[in-house]
Amino acid sequence: MSYSYSDCVKLAGHSCPTVAGIYLMLQKGLKELYGDDLPERGNIRVSMSGRLGEGVVGVMANVASFITGATDNSGFHGLNGAFDRRNLLSYEADIVGDIALKRCDNGKKVTLSYNPKIIPSDPKMASWMQMILSGNSDSKLKQQFQSAWQERVRLILTDYANHPELVTLTSEDSLELP
Repeated sequence: MSYSYSDCVKLAGHSCPTVAGIYLMLQKGLKELYGDDLPERGNIRVSMSGRLGEGVVGVMANVASFITGATDNSGFHGLNGAFDRRNLLSYEADIVGDIALKRCDNGKKVTLSYNPKIIPSDPKMASWMQMILSGNSDSKLKQQFQSAWQERVRLILTDYANHPELVTLTSEDSLELP
């Protein structure tokens, strides 16, 4: 089974720098944990540094749950004690980064951080957003905003996807995850 960025957009309901970032973090983190082997859904613990309901933490957690199978207490309860995916997703973890991934079978761990600030955005974006949110925009301005927004997402997923400062990864054998 494979998951594309498009699949994550469908889950989130929109395409944005956050969805692009968590998608890239999971790609990089799972590659580090599994190499060329196929990651095993439901065998990965996901720890978010942020609190659920804070900023974009929920969006990131939803995408991470979608790809890894990890859930808090609402997911698949397993069969006869096996394959239980509940309690594999946690928040407010004491980690240096945005998200940590840990294999349940061998304990290998990675922490990932995302820095979209390195990707330039159209300098008019902030004012366009204010105008749109206040109801003082027309369809042309909304289209300009949407185009500039998605151009930044495109840059994240293509031109900057392998930039060393966009997604940073730390292997942490000492990382304490439940």
